Amino acid sequence: MTVVYKTRVATPRLRPGPGGLPRGQVTQIQRSRMLAAAVEAVEEVGYARMTVAQVIGRARVSRKTFYDVFTDREDCFLAAFEHALGQASLIAQEAFAQESSWREGIRSALASLLIFMDEEPGLAKLCIVEALGAGEKVLDRRAAVLDEVAEVIDRARAARNAAREPPDVTAEGIVGAIFAVLHTRVLEHGDRPLADLLGSLMSMIVLPYLGARAASRELSREPLELPNDRRRRTRPARHKDPLDGLNMRLTYRTVRVLMVIAEHPGASNREIAEGSGIVDQGQISKLLNRLARLKLVENVGEGQEKGAANAWHLTARGAQVERATRPR
Repeated sequence: MTVVYKTRVATPRLRPGPGGLPRGQVTQIQRSRMLAAAVEAVEEVGYARMTVAQVIGRARVSRKTFYDVFTDREDCFLAAFEHALGQASLIAQEAFAQESSWREGIRSALASLLIFMDEEPGLAKLCIVEALGAGEKVLDRRAAVLDEVAEVIDRARAARNAAREPPDVTAEGIVGAIFAVLHTRVLEHGDRPLADLLGSLMSMIVLPYLGARAASRELSREPLELPNDRRRRTRPARHKDPLDGLNMRLTYRTVRVLMVIAEHPGASNREIAEGSGIVDQGQISKLLNRLARLKLVENVGEGQEKGAANAWHLTARGAQVERATRPR
């Protein structure tokens, strides 16, 4: 497999082949590119105006590749929607599990999700706004997610300090109200971060279950503490393909070297050679030096001194490339 460039800064075209990446891995990388491209297209023009041409143009893949992976643009959007839901669900579940009570668990999960949406406005728009017009399959999946969220909120009935027994549809109404508020704020593209809504949304959630006093306390709690760079709701970097502009031939051997360094930070040339199956020490030295020139790896060892070992680590860009090319 050889990475082919139209220009030096073009996104590489991946092809399976002798000595290259396995076909399944190439397909997975191309799929990831198309999902990222779909998020970009939806953020810029909305689902109604998103086209297959826009997705494949951003992802640098052929139309055939698109239809080898997705049935149509709705199928592509659904896959991007599912991917975003997977990220959000993991974030919320981890935050909820760290707390000892329903109330604090809900607050922690909600805070984490609001931060996530502030940091990923494209995904927020896709899930909160554009999913409403993305077809029956997406709407069905969205409805299932709302039901799951309502079930978690309705666990308040079993809380030790529950003050009342609200109607059965209470949680459903709360979830609908929260999403209506978020829908409006996402469409406004305002300067205030969504994380600023935490107190108000928590007050809405606890009021029917824990009473007015608990709701009032949520409004008066300290605002969510975020680093300054996260409180400023600036547009984050786009979902840039980490392989974009990578001016080198990407082979299975190269991927193996990056994987070994990722799994064993500080590994020496010999350890990397053994882990990646490269026998010739000259070859591994040349490959590592080239990866270093491309700023994918860095040597923090004292290998320049006689008898001292190198100690290789991935750079931030190298870690991105390693994750993008790692077999799944």
